[in-house]
Amino acid sequence: MVPITVVRCGEGPTALLTGGNHGDEYEGPIALFDLARSLKLEEVGGAVIIIPAMNYPAFLAGTRTSPIDKGNMNRSFPGAPDGTVTQKIADYFQRTLLPLADIVLDFHSGGKTLDFLPFCAAHILPNKEQEARSFELVRAFGAPYSMKMLEIDAVGMYDTAAEEMGKIFITTELGGGGTATAKSAGIAKAGVANVLKAAGILKGMVKGVETTWLDMPDGNCFSFAEDGGLIEPIYDLGNTVKKNDVVAHIYPVGRTGAEPLEVKAKMDGILTARHFPGLVKPGDCVSVVATIEPA
Repeated sequence: MVPITVVRCGEGPTALLTGGNHGDEYEGPIALFDLARSLKLEEVGGAVIIIPAMNYPAFLAGTRTSPIDKGNMNRSFPGAPDGTVTQKIADYFQRTLLPLADIVLDFHSGGKTLDFLPFCAAHILPNKEQEARSFELVRAFGAPYSMKMLEIDAVGMYDTAAEEMGKIFITTELGGGGTATAKSAGIAKAGVANVLKAAGILKGMVKGVETTWLDMPDGNCFSFAEDGGLIEPIYDLGNTVKKNDVVAHIYPVGRTGAEPLEVKAKMDGILTARHFPGLVKPGDCVSVVATIEPA
């Protein structure tokens, strides 16, 4: 039983709003549980489908993936009606909810293992009209940062399922560390209202804010841990880094006196995400670097 609210009034587009795709990411659920109780019917022109906790079992457990079948909702599409719990939820989105939607906003943050600069994002797409409309809503969202993403591994993603249907899809990364802050929750609440207003679904004016545009052009944005241990960040989020700069040290914890492993940036840019918390395992993402787009 996944909680859902549908608000429909008159003619207009349909927005599908989701949080808790990963169960340890909280800005989306906060914004959407709040919207579900506060949205007034007379202010709506169209329809709003609100699902604050998409992977509800994971959300209740406070884990990235489902405790029932270990399913990662964001990698389970198109799902299966006779599959595992996660696959069945994905199938319901694939065959029932996504076809109803014109606009899809899926909230994410870093969960328990990453911390991000707060940004709203859309993907570089083959369909440039669809891409342009998506970035219009990214701008309307009004996060401190706005991201142009080229997805390097899109198989099975909710994003891909929506985009392949021709939907306008935007997403976020609004912090992390397995919690939310007053600032990150506020960005989420203001952003979803702005998107609904920009789409003509909610009455009122978009509250414009200045945003810094970022780009993640390729796989060189990411640096990963080759060994496990204690991580020492060398840069903080938002700091400028250069290619080959050491962004983190990883100290082996089995003995003292050993030199740490150096994790280096693969490109110039600003530090957009970092590992969280203090211990890493081999293969963990240590950092994400993005470039600043000209204003």
